[in-house]
Amino acid sequence: MADGADDDPRPHGDHGDRDAHLVETRIESERVFDGKLLQVRRDRVRLPDGGSATREYIVHPGAVLIVPVQDDGRLVVERQFRYPLNRVMLEFPAGKLDAGESALETAKRELIEEAGFTARTWTPLGTVHTVVSYSTEAIEFFVAEGLAHVGAKLDHGEFLEVIDMSVDEMLAALDAGDITDVKTVAALLLYARRRCGAR
Repeated sequence: MADGADDDPRPHGDHGDRDAHLVETRIESERVFDGKLLQVRRDRVRLPDGGSATREYIVHPGAVLIVPVQDDGRLVVERQFRYPLNRVMLEFPAGKLDAGESALETAKRELIEEAGFTARTWTPLGTVHTVVSYSTEAIEFFVAEGLAHVGAKLDHGEFLEVIDMSVDEMLAALDAGDITDVKTVAALLLYARRRCGAR
């Protein structure tokens, strides 16, 4: 399944002269797999030195993560079994972007569906690219405050346990190796740094 130049699923690249010696140019692209969530691509690229190479990568629609902060400062987190790792992971609520939905709309929907909360205040916290070597996935982080519990509305086949932890408890869990989910690690550290700066 070869694709033309107009079917490039990667984010638009704004390559200035400063980066010209590093940029790889797509020559051709092939869809290797089309799944419900992910697409796998195999591209042939022209290297900066004129040679060529193959790049395989996963196309992901993007996602959001929410750091839900209760009035007492404790954070709402989830324990969820993750099949690829065959273990229960400790994570902040998160979810993929649906077509036509803004990141904030997704965050509001996911906070209700997974954790059962609405929030009065939403603050952007940053964006991470989870695996830059083989995925287009970008995750936007939001801090949600002024929480009100309205009851979870889990998707069919979704099972998780909602708990709360202090920032210090989460940092201790990170140090102990109990939190290894990259998006949760990044969001926790960004939030902890912001919180310390606000003191």
